[in-house]
Amino acid sequence: MKRIHRRTNIIRGETGLTERAEKILAAVVQEYVTTAVPVSSKTIAEKYGIGLSPASIRSIMAELERENYLTRPHTSAGRVPTDRSFRLYVDSLSELEEPRETDIDLISSCCNGPFGADLIMRRTTRALSMLTCCAGFVLTPRLRHLSIKQIRFLSINDTSLLVVIVSTGGFVQTRLVRLDEDIDHLDLEKISNYLTTLARGKTLEELRNRVLREMKKEKNLYDTLLKRALKLGEIAVKEVSTSPKEEIYVEGMTLIFEQPEFREDVERMRRLFNAFEEKSLLVKILDKSLEDKEPHIYMGSEWDVEEFEGLSFVTAPCRKDGYTIGTVGIIGPVRMNYPKIIPLVNYAAQFLGKAL
Repeated sequence: MKRIHRRTNIIRGETGLTERAEKILAAVVQEYVTTAVPVSSKTIAEKYGIGLSPASIRSIMAELERENYLTRPHTSAGRVPTDRSFRLYVDSLSELEEPRETDIDLISSCCNGPFGADLIMRRTTRALSMLTCCAGFVLTPRLRHLSIKQIRFLSINDTSLLVVIVSTGGFVQTRLVRLDEDIDHLDLEKISNYLTTLARGKTLEELRNRVLREMKKEKNLYDTLLKRALKLGEIAVKEVSTSPKEEIYVEGMTLIFEQPEFREDVERMRRLFNAFEEKSLLVKILDKSLEDKEPHIYMGSEWDVEEFEGLSFVTAPCRKDGYTIGTVGIIGPVRMNYPKIIPLVNYAAQFLGKAL
């Protein structure tokens, strides 16, 4: 398998630790990522060529525990890395696996074909979950950055209209608009067609600016229907722009429960399940990822969300026409295989950006 970038140390940087301590910490992290069981000093001495006795390694591991790099789940057990150690680990990664062609083909096939945006996102999320044995997710695009294809107004009753804005990729945004006057069906058709002509190819913000410019010319207009169209356009854009921005798709949640860290802890599984069901907690963490320009790793413990402690979020921005329109990612145990997962998530984000 080809690899991209070279890595000489698992952990490096300004830790304030001795060189020996850094080597032992790196070995503990690597062993725990592989085995998911507490790591003993004897294992490090036998497998990692540190050149120290188990007793000396045990003494340094005790120091690392005092510095909150390692912890012991049981008195007699070995030690496991803390999230502080894993943050050092992921920040120093410089070797990533080149994804297999079959994996790339699977992700690509999810984004190509006669599928609507909703199905594309669900297929991509499911593929990422299957390839990584973690939970996959897609945070839906920010509609205000997508180009508009069509605007329609549907009469609900004498005082209400439903505005429907269809964007590129088939994303649909709806909003109820209240009226202070009645508009008949034929006029609504004409207004919809006129605003679609103004809006086509523009973002919501660009449409709003266009409508405002046209309204400044209103004194020179004698067509009552045109004035109504501009006024209704202004109201519609304002209402849709203030509607909820994001929705999240998650697939493969149960795969997390099969990991050794979670399998034996029923109470932890229950809290985690409830957290996934309460999507606002996920969005609390992932909304920040919409500001990223490149792949990023978020540790659940860094967000003061107890339910997500022990989990890590690998995200990549989905970009189109210079805008970040959504986020693609993986949620899994903090000891996940980052060198494999980061490139897969990045590929998925790139394909999705082209497809939407």
